[in-house]
Amino acid sequence: MRNFAVLTIALALVVAAGVVAAPQSGSNSVPPPWAFGFATPLTPGAAAPAPPAAPAAPPPPDTTMHRLPGSQFSFMLNQIRDQYGPADWFPGDHPQMPDVVAHGKRDQMVAACSLCHYPNGKGRPENAGVSGLPYSYFVQTMMDFKNDKRKSSDTRKANTNRMISFAKNMTDDEIKQAAQYFGAIKWSPWIRVVETDTVPKTRIAGGMFLVEEGAQAGKEPIGQRIIETPEKTEDTEMLRNSHSGFIAYVPPGSIKKGEALVTNGAGKTTQCAVCHGANLQGLGPVPGIAGRSPSYLVRQLYDMQVSARKGEWTDLMKPVVAKLTAEDMINIVAYTASRPVGESRTSGGGR
Repeated sequence: MRNFAVLTIALALVVAAGVVAAPQSGSNSVPPPWAFGFATPLTPGAAAPAPPAAPAAPPPPDTTMHRLPGSQFSFMLNQIRDQYGPADWFPGDHPQMPDVVAHGKRDQMVAACSLCHYPNGKGRPENAGVSGLPYSYFVQTMMDFKNDKRKSSDTRKANTNRMISFAKNMTDDEIKQAAQYFGAIKWSPWIRVVETDTVPKTRIAGGMFLVEEGAQAGKEPIGQRIIETPEKTEDTEMLRNSHSGFIAYVPPGSIKKGEALVTNGAGKTTQCAVCHGANLQGLGPVPGIAGRSPSYLVRQLYDMQVSARKGEWTDLMKPVVAKLTAEDMINIVAYTASRPVGESRTSGGGR
């Protein structure tokens, strides 16, 4: 914990010295819809949409057996998407899963962690990559969900509410087991960053952007957005292939602009290395941000800026994010997502 104390004091001194301005309200009044998995902005004051009605008669189960290259297993679609025991295509990728990761808790309606975040913890743009997170950070995050300190600033984002419910229905021991399991799996390359003026046209399914095909296919301006799509739509959306990663399309020049903000603050923020380590791989209990989902990171920056996310670390991050505009956030995460991953994180935290 020595490194944790040092970096906390260092950041506090930076803030106290006035390098980082005091929080400003209203700089980004509406959540950036693309980061939260929507095509249009949230209407202020709008309630969360009602869940879709169940079909009157569910279709008969698809009994087709599906396979993936490199896996010795085959599964039906209902097995792949089973909330309480989803398919594990590559069990050799990870340690033995704790029961709450592999099966969840049916009686308490806690879905298996491996369903959304994958058995290897790589996750998807609509949720979070959780492998390689420090044990103490993972536990603190889950406790923040449990204690109502984390919510989404976009009230339409239903899976955040599900995470809150899951955390409340997990025991402290189950949270610790999940933290130890995912923390033991190293984060590895998962996202390919591409600067471009135009992006493939997409549709949104469950908060994730999927490339349109057939008559709907084409290109559109990227604008001030980052569009994260699967490398292979079927592998990700239908088969939940934990070996198939993502492309993050970012605006031209955003990586270079983000480098200035990340490495020296550009007069608007604190250099990220103060807390996240010189190579952005993490420092003690502080998570790595290199090579992580830019959509997820923008959600966190925005939620902390508008106080939708609270908790132990947010008080330190609030002045760091206070002056950031929507464009700044795009530039920062375009740069961090493009950074190489795989180096050893700086020690000093954990269990």
